[in-house]
Amino acid sequence: MRFSSAVSNSPSFLSSGPVRAALVALACLLAWDAGGADLAMARWFGSPMGFPLRDNWFLVHVVHEGARVASWVLLGLLLLGIRWPAGLLRRLGTAQRAQLTLTILASVAVVSLLKQGSRTSCPWDLQVFGGVAKYVSHWAWGAADGGPGGCFPAGHASAAFACLGGYFVFRRTSPAVARAWLAAVLALGLVLGIGQQMRGAHFMSHTLWTAWLCWAVALIIDRVAAGRGRPCEALTSPFSP
Repeated sequence: MRFSSAVSNSPSFLSSGPVRAALVALACLLAWDAGGADLAMARWFGSPMGFPLRDNWFLVHVVHEGARVASWVLLGLLLLGIRWPAGLLRRLGTAQRAQLTLTILASVAVVSLLKQGSRTSCPWDLQVFGGVAKYVSHWAWGAADGGPGGCFPAGHASAAFACLGGYFVFRRTSPAVARAWLAAVLALGLVLGIGQQMRGAHFMSHTLWTAWLCWAVALIIDRVAAGRGRPCEALTSPFSP
């Protein structure tokens, strides 16, 4: 399976809606970073004394821990749904259901790998908010900020944004469902990201980059699957009736 061959077989790749959306979003993200909006927004919730909402019960136990548990439950249901579909999954073929699950796993893996290599610390670790680290752009790979690092991109928001692959698998058979799915995933991801922003666990750019990365992963997997004609065929054979 080669992404280059899948793309070359699709001359309209760069003019497609999802690709244009990715390019526009990338430009907006670069502008956000260049404008220094992260620190400005973080100051809405934090001060030199720290982040008052860091240990807020609702943000910690519902928005953070509750959403994490719910995401694992959803992934388990989607895995079972490859073989035994229910609800909206009945509108998808076995291969498309496998593609959705694969996209979620791949998105989470990409975000996790980037976090492991990042030396960017969280807002609550910065000196300006009562911590020990100095502010260093997450673009400065390899530049230590004096803190623990490992904060970029936002892993928690990927619990929602990893599901962006649902838009791609539904849009060919159920466009209305695809649009509703996209809106719901984006809204939930932003809620999770803002919740972490309020606690000082992430900058907004961390959340926005997670959304972009998950969209890019979903787009690539969808184009590779489309290029092969039968998406995720190798994954579906053990689950076929």
